[in-house]
Amino acid sequence: MNENFKQIGERLKGLRDVLDIPAQEVADLCGITVEHLMKIEAGEADPSIYRLSKISKHFGISLDVLLFGEEPRMNSYFITRKGQGLSVNRNASYAYRSLASGFRDRKADIFLTQVDPMPEGMSHSLNSHDGQEFHYLIEGDMQVRIGDKEMILHEGDSLYFDASRPHCINALGNKPVKFIAVVLN
Repeated sequence: MNENFKQIGERLKGLRDVLDIPAQEVADLCGITVEHLMKIEAGEADPSIYRLSKISKHFGISLDVLLFGEEPRMNSYFITRKGQGLSVNRNASYAYRSLASGFRDRKADIFLTQVDPMPEGMSHSLNSHDGQEFHYLIEGDMQVRIGDKEMILHEGDSLYFDASRPHCINALGNKPVKFIAVVLN
Protein backbone atom coordinates (compact mmCIF):
# COMPACT_ATOMS: atom_id res chain seq x y z
CA MET A 1 0.00 0.00 0.00
CA ASN A 2 1.35 3.44 -0.96
CA GLU A 3 1.78 5.57 2.20
CA ASN A 4 0.83 8.74 0.27
CA PHE A 5 -2.43 7.10 -0.83
CA LYS A 6 -3.17 6.06 2.75
CA GLN A 7 -2.68 9.59 4.11
CA ILE A 8 -4.71 11.16 1.32
CA GLY A 9 -7.48 8.60 1.87
CA GLU A 10 -7.55 9.40 5.59
CA ARG A 11 -7.82 13.14 4.87
CA LEU A 12 -10.61 12.53 2.34
CA LYS A 13 -12.54 10.38 4.80
CA GLY A 14 -11.97 13.02 7.50
CA LEU A 15 -13.35 15.71 5.19
CA ARG A 16 -16.46 13.64 4.52
CA ASP A 17 -16.92 12.99 8.24
CA VAL A 18 -16.45 16.63 9.30
CA LEU A 19 -18.75 17.99 6.59
CA ASP A 20 -21.20 15.05 6.90
CA ILE A 21 -20.95 14.28 3.18
CA PRO A 22 -22.41 10.93 2.07
CA ALA A 23 -19.99 8.62 0.27
CA GLN A 24 -22.43 8.33 -2.63
CA GLU A 25 -22.28 12.11 -3.21
CA VAL A 26 -18.47 12.08 -3.49
CA ALA A 27 -18.51 8.94 -5.65
CA ASP A 28 -21.07 10.51 -8.01
CA LEU A 29 -19.03 13.72 -8.21
CA CYS A 30 -15.93 11.72 -9.17
CA GLY A 31 -17.72 9.34 -11.53
CA ILE A 32 -16.71 6.26 -9.53
CA THR A 33 -18.50 3.63 -7.45
CA VAL A 34 -18.84 3.91 -3.68
CA GLU A 35 -16.75 0.73 -3.47
CA HIS A 36 -13.92 2.44 -5.36
CA LEU A 37 -14.22 5.50 -3.10
CA MET A 38 -13.90 3.22 -0.05
CA LYS A 39 -10.71 1.76 -1.54
CA ILE A 40 -9.35 5.29 -2.05
CA GLU A 41 -10.21 6.21 1.54
CA ALA A 42 -8.52 3.01 2.77
CA GLY A 43 -5.36 3.87 0.79
CA GLU A 44 -5.82 0.88 -1.51
CA ALA A 45 -6.46 2.79 -4.77
CA ASP A 46 -4.97 5.78 -6.59
CA PRO A 47 -6.99 8.84 -5.55
CA SER A 48 -6.06 10.71 -8.75
CA ILE A 49 -5.11 14.36 -8.46
CA TYR A 50 -7.90 15.11 -10.90
CA ARG A 51 -10.55 13.57 -8.65
CA LEU A 52 -9.10 15.32 -5.61
CA SER A 53 -9.15 18.62 -7.50
CA LYS A 54 -12.80 18.09 -8.37
CA ILE A 55 -13.62 17.33 -4.71
CA SER A 56 -11.67 20.33 -3.42
CA LYS A 57 -13.41 22.74 -5.81
CA HIS A 58 -16.87 21.33 -5.18
CA PHE A 59 -16.55 21.49 -1.39
CA GLY A 60 -14.53 24.73 -1.25
CA ILE A 61 -11.32 23.47 0.32
CA SER A 62 -7.73 23.71 -0.86
CA LEU A 63 -6.36 20.85 -2.94
CA ASP A 64 -3.23 21.11 -0.77
CA VAL A 65 -5.23 20.08 2.30
CA LEU A 66 -6.21 16.80 0.62
CA LEU A 67 -2.82 16.18 -1.00
CA PHE A 68 -0.45 17.30 1.73
CA GLY A 69 -2.50 18.02 4.86
CA GLU A 70 -1.40 21.65 4.81
CA GLU A 71 -3.34 24.85 4.22
CA PRO A 72 -1.60 27.38 1.92
CA ARG A 73 -0.53 30.51 3.82
CA MET A 74 0.94 33.01 1.34
CA ASN A 75 -1.13 35.49 -0.66
CA SER A 76 1.38 37.85 -2.30
CA TYR A 77 4.13 35.44 -3.41
CA PHE A 78 5.49 31.96 -2.76
CA ILE A 79 8.98 30.61 -3.50
CA THR A 80 9.75 26.95 -4.04
CA ARG A 81 13.49 26.35 -3.83
CA LYS A 82 15.27 23.83 -6.05
CA GLY A 83 14.56 20.29 -4.88
CA GLN A 84 11.84 21.51 -2.52
CA GLY A 85 8.05 21.50 -2.80
CA LEU A 86 5.47 19.11 -1.45
CA SER A 87 5.32 15.86 -3.39
CA VAL A 88 2.93 13.03 -3.98
CA ASN A 89 3.55 9.84 -5.94
CA ARG A 90 0.48 8.50 -7.75
CA ASN A 91 2.16 5.17 -8.23
CA ALA A 92 5.67 3.80 -8.62
CA SER A 93 6.11 5.50 -12.00
CA TYR A 94 4.28 8.86 -11.68
CA ALA A 95 5.35 11.61 -9.23
CA TYR A 96 4.21 15.21 -8.74
CA ARG A 97 6.06 17.95 -6.85
CA SER A 98 3.92 21.02 -6.22
CA LEU A 99 5.66 24.28 -7.09
CA ALA A 100 2.93 26.59 -5.77
CA SER A 101 1.41 24.73 -2.83
CA GLY A 102 1.92 27.54 -0.31
CA PHE A 103 0.03 30.19 -2.31
CA ARG A 104 -3.60 30.69 -1.26
CA ASP A 105 -6.45 30.99 -3.76
CA ARG A 106 -4.23 30.29 -6.75
CA LYS A 107 -5.84 29.98 -10.16
CA ALA A 108 -3.64 27.08 -11.29
CA ASP A 109 -1.89 24.06 -9.82
CA ILE A 110 1.73 23.85 -10.97
CA PHE A 111 3.75 20.66 -10.68
CA LEU A 112 7.20 19.41 -11.54
CA THR A 113 6.19 15.99 -12.81
CA GLN A 114 8.23 12.88 -13.46
CA VAL A 115 6.90 9.88 -15.34
CA ASP A 116 9.04 6.74 -15.39
CA PRO A 117 8.94 4.30 -18.30
CA MET A 118 6.34 1.54 -18.14
CA PRO A 119 7.18 -2.11 -18.84
CA GLU A 120 7.09 -3.08 -22.52
CA GLY A 121 3.53 -3.18 -23.86
CA MET A 122 2.07 -1.29 -20.86
CA SER A 123 0.69 2.26 -20.79
CA HIS A 124 -0.73 4.66 -18.23
CA SER A 125 -4.52 4.89 -18.15
CA LEU A 126 -6.39 7.84 -19.60
CA ASN A 127 -7.60 10.62 -17.27
CA SER A 128 -9.91 13.53 -17.87
CA HIS A 129 -11.03 16.46 -15.73
CA ASP A 130 -12.41 19.96 -16.02
CA GLY A 131 -10.08 22.75 -17.05
CA GLN A 132 -7.02 22.99 -19.22
CA GLU A 133 -3.39 21.87 -18.95
CA PHE A 134 -0.07 23.18 -20.13
CA HIS A 135 3.02 20.94 -20.21
CA TYR A 136 6.60 22.08 -20.83
CA LEU A 137 9.06 19.24 -21.37
CA ILE A 138 12.31 19.66 -19.43
CA GLU A 139 13.99 16.29 -19.89
CA GLY A 140 13.44 13.15 -21.95
CA ASP A 141 10.92 12.25 -24.62
CA MET A 142 7.26 11.55 -24.02
CA GLN A 143 4.27 10.24 -25.83
CA VAL A 144 1.09 12.18 -25.14
CA ARG A 145 -2.28 10.74 -25.99
CA ILE A 146 -5.32 13.02 -26.12
CA GLY A 147 -8.40 11.11 -27.22
CA ASP A 148 -7.34 9.18 -30.32
CA LYS A 149 -4.44 11.51 -31.16
CA GLU A 150 -0.89 10.48 -30.18
CA MET A 151 1.99 12.96 -30.22
CA ILE A 152 5.69 12.76 -29.37
CA LEU A 153 7.25 15.65 -27.44
CA HIS A 154 10.97 16.31 -26.93
CA GLU A 155 12.94 18.56 -24.58
CA GLY A 156 11.81 22.17 -24.96
CA ASP A 157 8.46 21.26 -26.55
CA SER A 158 5.23 22.37 -24.94
CA LEU A 159 1.59 21.42 -25.18
CA TYR A 160 -1.62 23.17 -24.15
CA PHE A 161 -4.86 21.18 -24.20
CA ASP A 162 -8.44 20.75 -23.04
CA ALA A 163 -8.15 18.45 -20.02
CA SER A 164 -11.76 17.27 -20.34
CA ARG A 165 -10.54 15.12 -23.23
CA PRO A 166 -9.15 11.74 -22.08
CA HIS A 167 -5.36 12.00 -21.92
CA CYS A 168 -2.23 10.23 -20.66
CA ILE A 169 1.54 10.49 -20.81
CA ASN A 170 4.17 7.80 -21.27
CA ALA A 171 7.95 8.13 -21.04
CA LEU A 172 9.88 6.96 -24.09
CA GLY A 173 13.36 5.51 -24.56
CA ASN A 174 13.60 3.71 -21.20
CA LYS A 175 14.31 7.04 -19.44
CA PRO A 176 12.12 9.09 -17.11
CA VAL A 177 10.52 12.20 -18.53
CA LYS A 178 10.36 15.44 -16.51
CA PHE A 179 8.01 18.30 -17.29
CA ILE A 180 6.23 21.26 -15.78
CA ALA A 181 2.49 20.66 -15.67
CA VAL A 182 0.20 23.63 -15.17
CA VAL A 183 -3.39 22.61 -14.42
CA LEU A 184 -5.82 25.48 -14.90
CA ASN A 185 -9.11 25.12 -13.12
